[in-house]
Amino acid sequence: MKAAQPEVLAATRVNPGETLRQARENNGWTLAEVALKLNLTASSLSNLETGAFDKLPGHTFARGYIRAYAKLLGMDQTSLVHEFDLYTGTDANGSNVHSLGRIEEPVRVSHTILRIVSLLLLIAVIGGGFIWWQDQTSMRAKDLIGLAPEHVEVEGADGTTRIHPLDEPEDQAVAEAKVEGETPVATDPAAQQAGTDAPALPVTPVTPAATPAPVAPTPVVPAPVAVPDAAAPAAPVAGTGRVNLQYTADCWTQVTDGTGKVLFGGLKRKGENLEVSGKPPLTLRLGYARGAQVTYNGQAVDVAPFTSGETARLKLGQ
Repeated sequence: MKAAQPEVLAATRVNPGETLRQARENNGWTLAEVALKLNLTASSLSNLETGAFDKLPGHTFARGYIRAYAKLLGMDQTSLVHEFDLYTGTDANGSNVHSLGRIEEPVRVSHTILRIVSLLLLIAVIGGGFIWWQDQTSMRAKDLIGLAPEHVEVEGADGTTRIHPLDEPEDQAVAEAKVEGETPVATDPAAQQAGTDAPALPVTPVTPAATPAPVAPTPVVPAPVAVPDAAAPAAPVAGTGRVNLQYTADCWTQVTDGTGKVLFGGLKRKGENLEVSGKPPLTLRLGYARGAQVTYNGQAVDVAPFTSGETARLKLGQ
């Protein structure tokens, strides 16, 4: 009994469109004529008569078409609308209408969202490009700084030249030069003068008198000899050059003569002096050019034109 109940309900359902179609044909009206009178398209009126209500804009519009169709044919509007509700399983409160404005509204919203997303993507691309450009500029600046470090050149006795960055301890550079056989030679002019130029004091032998009687020996007084002042600066020997440096700050120094011999190479402290002589031209290298005052053969030398950064390299006596 319960299984047969839906079939009984389906059998009692009557398509109101079919009822309207039969009434239209009984009046001798064509589908096009009725569609024109109702201001509908022929296809919409055909869907109404065949019961294809889902193809219409909505059940509310379909109910309105049923009511207008029944009024045109002079039929009971209320009963046909009730048959429509029974046939579709809806009523006036449960039907939905999809107007054209509501259909277009989601489209407008989607277009707005698309524009916003596109604008955000464009801003992200521009921002990323700007950040990348800044990174590249920073990397180029670091590369340029790394390619041009301040340095000093150290020339060995064998003619080879080695480069040491200024941030490397100067004592380390001197130690490396010693390993390569570049032993610095420091010359003290006072000691050199005293050791090579000071004449020996003459000594007069004492000879006893050849007499048969013992005679007291006669004391012999040596002649006075002038001793050169070691503290006085010696005049440069012909064919040699003498360079003198007074240090106002710690400065790494190297002096090489014309034969390539390293006369001095090492670190001198503030307040110290250095004087060396050798065959010109003498090559002078200073790790901190502003830390030393240079004179050559008694004449002051301006190292500013030969300074690059903090280092200086110049030849004296050429």
